[in-house]
Amino acid sequence: MSRLGVCFVGAGGAVASTVIAGVALMKRGLSPRIGMVTETGGLPQTLGCAPLDGLVFGGWDIRDANIFEAALRERIVPEHLLRKVEPELRAIKPWPGVVSPKFLGTADADNVVTAKGHREELELLTRNVKEFKAANKLDRLIIVNLGSTERHAEVADVHRTVAAFEAGLTRNDERISPAMKYLYLACKLGAGHVNFTPSLTKVPALEALAETSGIPIAGEDGKTGQTMLKTALAPALAVRQLKVEGWFSTNILGNNDGRVLDDPESNKTKVASKLSVLDEILGYEVSDHQVHINYYRPRGDEKEAWDNIDVLGFLGERMQIKINFLCKDSILAAPLVLDLVRLMDVAQRCGERGIQRQFSLFFKAPYHQDDERAVNDLFKQNALLHEWVEKVARSSVRAAV
Repeated sequence: MSRLGVCFVGAGGAVASTVIAGVALMKRGLSPRIGMVTETGGLPQTLGCAPLDGLVFGGWDIRDANIFEAALRERIVPEHLLRKVEPELRAIKPWPGVVSPKFLGTADADNVVTAKGHREELELLTRNVKEFKAANKLDRLIIVNLGSTERHAEVADVHRTVAAFEAGLTRNDERISPAMKYLYLACKLGAGHVNFTPSLTKVPALEALAETSGIPIAGEDGKTGQTMLKTALAPALAVRQLKVEGWFSTNILGNNDGRVLDDPESNKTKVASKLSVLDEILGYEVSDHQVHINYYRPRGDEKEAWDNIDVLGFLGERMQIKINFLCKDSILAAPLVLDLVRLMDVAQRCGERGIQRQFSLFFKAPYHQDDERAVNDLFKQNALLHEWVEKVARSSVRAAV
């Protein structure tokens, strides 16, 4: 069996620790294999997805705790289950992560790369990956960004060309964020990259570098709960020609993600991602579309999302739809991450490079080319994925796992 390395940015966070613990439990038959499109039905056999037994986990985190300690801290996977895989989880100790005061917001950081500048940071990150690959005899590698949401950023001149970006690295330009550095690292290492966060990575320089480096990239901001329901319900309203007059969404959550989002600039990054979906699906601007995210510590990872939708029907009569979704944020996110890891691995083995639109299903603000519109309709996104699956199944270039 070949071995696929998975390097998480934010390896000790809620989502990554849930993924790693979940895979350890599923491999031993201690938990059911539910919620993954790459685990059930005919898709795994059609694509030759990497088996769970072939996944090897590592990565970076700015908090100093092994994965068992991190999972206990996050309180998502029950402790009695974690104890059954404790030695395996304790053995995974995150490498020091990259931070930037300009982008970090309110997150804690006690396990940080010590370097003189951007270039030296990248050298240390590269050494981490190469040692990880050698120690575990890995055949292939995927890097997934599950780090805390960075403060809002706009595309600037340093992000527009590869030459400008690399010059910016040399002069330690503060507009190059940690999230961008990890994508740059993936390009240089020839590893597929997934940005499961809303942090800005889709910039022209890195898009171009992914193409020339021959790696697939996908993002942005995993579509787990409230937005998933929104992109399923909005198409139904459009089909029935019910006009959406307003859509008010609010969330409360108390995990570390929620605490980071208590920082206004980090919150701005997240809200922008959640706001982007509705107008493209409906075909008109919903001027009263509001999204609010509030940190409420007692709730922990058990997020609650409310939606109030005001619609106009026949004769202009007003109606309302109300949704209350009580969900477990990381439990929804973890299987999507596993799907993306396995699908990106297939894409890389098939020679795909650059933006992978067919994985839009998994994101709130899916990557797309500048001359096209993002596809946000959940059902159209699902069709994109299955069209790609059929193409891969017909192709003679698909490499066996």
